Amino acid sequence: MEAVTGCTKHENVKAEVVTGYAKHGNVKAEVVTGCAKHGNVKAEVATGFTKHGNVKAEVATSCMKRVYHSQTLEKQEEKMSAETTFDNCNHSKDPVVGCALEGIATTVAGIKDVSIVIQSPQGCASTVAAGYDAHEVDFTKRKVACTRLFESDIVMGASEKLKGMIKDADKSFDSKVMFVVGTCAADIIGEDIAGLCNQLQPDIKAKLVPLMAGGFRGNAYDGLEMGLEALLPFIKKRQTKRRGRKPRIVNIIAPQANLNPTWWADLEWVKQMLKSLRIKVQTVFSHNTSFEELEQAGEATANIVLSHDVGYKFARKMQQTHDIPLILDDIPLPIGVNNTTRWLKALAAHFKIDEKVELIIKQGEEMVVDTLRKRALMIIPRYRNCRIAVSADGTLGIGLVRMLFEELEMIPEILLFRSAMPDSRSILERELYSLGLTSHIVFSADGYQVKQTLEEFDVDAVIGSAWEKYMAEELGIKIAFDVFSPTNRETYVDKPYFGYEGMINIMEVIANDWDRAFRSKEINWT
Repeated sequence: MEAVTGCTKHENVKAEVVTGYAKHGNVKAEVVTGCAKHGNVKAEVATGFTKHGNVKAEVATSCMKRVYHSQTLEKQEEKMSAETTFDNCNHSKDPVVGCALEGIATTVAGIKDVSIVIQSPQGCASTVAAGYDAHEVDFTKRKVACTRLFESDIVMGASEKLKGMIKDADKSFDSKVMFVVGTCAADIIGEDIAGLCNQLQPDIKAKLVPLMAGGFRGNAYDGLEMGLEALLPFIKKRQTKRRGRKPRIVNIIAPQANLNPTWWADLEWVKQMLKSLRIKVQTVFSHNTSFEELEQAGEATANIVLSHDVGYKFARKMQQTHDIPLILDDIPLPIGVNNTTRWLKALAAHFKIDEKVELIIKQGEEMVVDTLRKRALMIIPRYRNCRIAVSADGTLGIGLVRMLFEELEMIPEILLFRSAMPDSRSILERELYSLGLTSHIVFSADGYQVKQTLEEFDVDAVIGSAWEKYMAEELGIKIAFDVFSPTNRETYVDKPYFGYEGMINIMEVIANDWDRAFRSKEINWT
């Protein structure tokens, strides 16, 4: 058998090759393959992760771009990737995502004029604190109360304890809205949080919002959805219909569902882009948001979700109740040069201001090219054909696929996502199809599944958080990029991962971690 393999240059080679991770029968194709440049290569190849029968095609690829032209493809929408499954693993063995309480707290912490009371043991207060930490809320501005349940409360009930805590918190916090949240303990004993709040409401100045966030109800992403949905009744509807051309006003939804350690820098980048295009931001759900801003969210003419993990349900309900359309929901977020350009053009197209965005795109692309030519001209080629595993959330992970593949010429072999991504899987699938990628995918990946997948498949590098960096070291994967939260990197400066500048920031981490991976640990520098 003559085979065209690896990433070297071949000319006039004819071969029958069986490649990939699955067995295929009777696949015949004329292919120019590889990740580098090949001249006149003719091969009969069985490739990919899906099953094909009797498919004849001519495929040409150059610099990692593959365009599949099939003559007898039965289904145009056939999946280009294989979802990895695990036996006897219906429940998480090693969760990496917090519980629903953390998600609710992350929503509440982004609103200035509200408080939260939790019916729970005192340990759950640290989970709520994590939500406030995610927004870097000053300790003196946190309005959090906990009933501190004990064993006797679980056995005998603790309704009176919760009533007293709500009354005390109302006097101390003087907030407009108070979220009363039942946790696992309250859920187990069947505490009627909603009924108790209805009973107390006439005597409480703050508007009480009851929620149940026991661990059985979901993870932090589910909690974020619960928190967002609880805000919907407070959004006022417009009393009069607009006439003529609608103003350019948007709401931003779920910016905190983002593994960038300084995710608020991504939010700020989006705000700056909108401001430069004279698009007003009405309300952010939620970060440094006043309650008045939340109430006026109905004034917006469009909603933008800054997450591929949460926020879609809330945005669609707002579309039904307030007639505010969700836009930019069918493309990746602005990660990398190409995705940023696509996102900006789609934004401009919706508001019919295409000419205004061209200068921003031109300046951004020139900045990236100029920076890399000066500082990374001899570095980028080393990434070519690096088989990489991506362990991230959907927010950053989907956009990274195109950036790594097209702009760094890496091969995303494995995609591990922390959330289930029910509303954004179609975006991922279209991206993989358009790029001709056949990556292995895991949704709702916990620590056990991440490690098992990294152990099973052969990759050269892993891009993820500090967790994945430790896993890679244990499994003998030499290169690991500590890009996402939780990170071991000290981050004193807010750095976006969105936009043209964001690509440079991500590449800076990748470049430094690559260098460290090959730096000798045997040298005694003293």
